[in-house]
Amino acid sequence: MPKQTFEDAMKTLESIVDELEDKDLTLDQALKKFQQGMKLSAFCSKKLDETEKKVSELVEADSGAIRERPFAVEDEAANEEQDGS
Repeated sequence: MPKQTFEDAMKTLESIVDELEDKDLTLDQALKKFQQGMKLSAFCSKKLDETEKKVSELVEADSGAIRERPFAVEDEAANEEQDGS
């Protein structure tokens, strides 16, 4: 069985949401869809957390020690520079 990707999980989750909103499901069917959606949501959240950690930059401090600093998006970095001025 191939490893599930974030993108595939999101597509399936979107489909489940559409089914729950648009279809006339029985209570049992809706509950099963909801449970499946919750599992996919947890998977996606975990993948996003893992990715956020990977995106963090490793910066060498003056002392030579390595410390981790969150990755800054260019727009956010520009805003921080403007706020600090």
